Order: sequence, then structure tokens, then C-alpha cells
Amino acid sequence: MALPVGQQVKYWSIAAAVFLVVLWFLGDVILPFVLGSAIAYFLDPVADRLERAGCSRIVSVVIIAAATTLVFILLILLVIPTLIQQTASLINTAPELFERLQAWLTARFPSLMDANSTVRQQLLAIGETIQSKGGELVNGLLSSALGLINIVVLLIIVPVVAFYMLLDWDNMTAKVDTMLPRDHVETIRRLAREIDHTLASFIRGQGTVCLILGTYYAVGLMVAGLNFGLIVGFIAGLITFIPYVGALVGGVLAVGLALFQFWGSIEVFDGETVSYATNWLRIGIIAGIFFLGQFLEGNILTPKLVGDSVGLHPVWLLFALSVFGSLFGFVGMLVAVPIAAVIGVVTRYALEQYRSSLLYRGMSQDD
Repeated sequence: MALPVGQQVKYWSIAAAVFLVVLWFLGDVILPFVLGSAIAYFLDPVADRLERAGCSRIVSVVIIAAATTLVFILLILLVIPTLIQQTASLINTAPELFERLQAWLTARFPSLMDANSTVRQQLLAIGETIQSKGGELVNGLLSSALGLINIVVLLIIVPVVAFYMLLDWDNMTAKVDTMLPRDHVETIRRLAREIDHTLASFIRGQGTVCLILGTYYAVGLMVAGLNFGLIVGFIAGLITFIPYVGALVGGVLAVGLALFQFWGSIEVFDGETVSYATNWLRIGIIAGIFFLGQFLEGNILTPKLVGDSVGLHPVWLLFALSVFGSLFGFVGMLVAVPIAAVIGVVTRYALEQYRSSLLYRGMSQDD
């Protein structure tokens, strides 16, 4: 005989409260384990495919670990130093960007750029704020999140956790299945499949789209000659999971930097005035890179990698990231997506049960 609904709700509420308390007190401690588990979840389909190809589980995991290590080493040697350098340079260049914008506004709208004008004062304040806050952010990252101890912890614990989680993933899911309440096992399995489907479409599918687009934008902008192409591509790819926002932010940033870099200017060398024409071709190429990226995302990448599966609404996702990030820090942001998926699936299931209940249909409806 099943437990009354009231008792079941009480037990599940207690379990959720315990989870949130543990997350609150052990957020920083469990960070490597959360990251390792997320990596294992992301790579589990690759291990399953290698097993179907004839490899054992341990061989599959070793192959994945070797390939991942190689990619990580290449990133450390080739990409990350340049990314950090371009980020610092972009922050230091921000005041100059605003000075150029101020000069452009002064030439075309003299009345707006008077010495006591609010617009001019705000532009100067924005430039100084970006430089100061950006420098504080970089210094904070280097001194805390990227400190020596944290680097050692992340570089050692995360790969080890990911390796063992990936190795035992199928066994762990089977053991969890044996612990499910027998009266509700089929319902829980169904909800778990829907949650996995949602997470797979978002984390694996949309994550792959972000990676491909970020690489495309970074390489394309660097080849086009944009000074900060790598960091712009990284930003655009990172937020591509929010429809249109990644392309909009990345496109505006890239075109704005292109205008700053390739706009015509006048300089004086040895007493002679030298005029540089605006390079509209370069500016057009950079804008075209983002238009092509949006075409590839909407017509090829997202339909193939994400498909028509039910994902997470951008507004709901941003709300979950904001709430869990403010309450539990960086770890909260990592678990926000899975928890948002769980809440979304459970909510849809609850609405489905409501529509089939007498409360919704009423006594006059036929069964």
C-alpha cells in the first residue's frame, strides 16, 4: 500500500531542503565534484558509442581521457594565454574607444558634447568604470578563482572525478534505479527520461553549438584582422545558448571594434598630415561573419544537434541562473540548468495530471 500523498510530499520536501542546505554550506568544496560529474554526463554518450563499436568500458574511458587531455594541453599552450592577453588589452583600450566615440559625437553633434554636457560626462564615466572594474575583475580572477591552490585542485580533482564517474556511470544509474520507490518506479523513470532528454538537448546539443560557433567566430574574426577577435568569439559563443543574444552582443561588439580599428583617421608624421580611408571591406566582412554564423546556427547546427526536443525557455533559464547564482555562487550556476530542467519536467507532468483530474474536467465530463 502506497504512502499517503501528504507523507510523500513531506519526505520529498525534506530531501529537497537537505540538498539545498548541503549546497549552501559545501558549495566551494563540491565544485570539483560538480564539474567532474557534468563532464562525465557530457561524455557518457561518446563512451557508449565506443562500447557499441567493440571497446570495453575501461578502454573507451581511457581513449576519451587521452583525447581530452590532448585538447586541454593544446588550449593551455595556444588559446588561453592569448585569450587572457586580449581580455586585458580590451579592458585597457576601453577608455580610448570611448574617446573615439566622443570625438565622433563632437564632430557631428557639437551641442551634445559640451564640456558640461551630461552625455560627455557619462561617456567618460563609463570608460573609466570599465577600465577600473575590468581590471579589478581580472585581478580578482587571477588571485582567487585562478589562484595556484585552486588551479591545482581543479586540474587534479576534476579529471579524476570525471574519469571515475564516466567509468561507473552505467553502474551508478542502475543502482539508483534499484532504489526508486516501487509504487512510482515507472513514473519516475518516465520523468527521468524526459529530464535527460531536456538536459541532453540543452547541455550536449546546445553546448556543442556554442563550441562550434565560438570557434567559428574566433577564427573568422582573427583571420579578418580584428584585434580582439578571439575574446569576441569567445563571448559570442559562450552566450549563444540564449537565442539571438549571442549574435547580437557579439555582433555589436565586433562591428563596434571594427569601426574603431578600420575607421578612417588623420595623423601627423614629421609635420605632414596623413589621412587613412575607412576600410569598409573589412567592416563588411566582419559583419558578414556574424550573419553567416546566424544562418549556420538556425538552419544547420541547431536543427541537427538540438532538434525539435523540448528545451529550456531562455527567460526561465536566466531566472534559474540568477537565483541559484546569487544564493549559491558559482556552484549554484552550475546546478541551475539541471534543476531548471527538473522543475520544468515536473511542472509539465503536474499540469498533465491536473488536466486529467476531476478538478479540471469536472463531474460532468465523460471518462
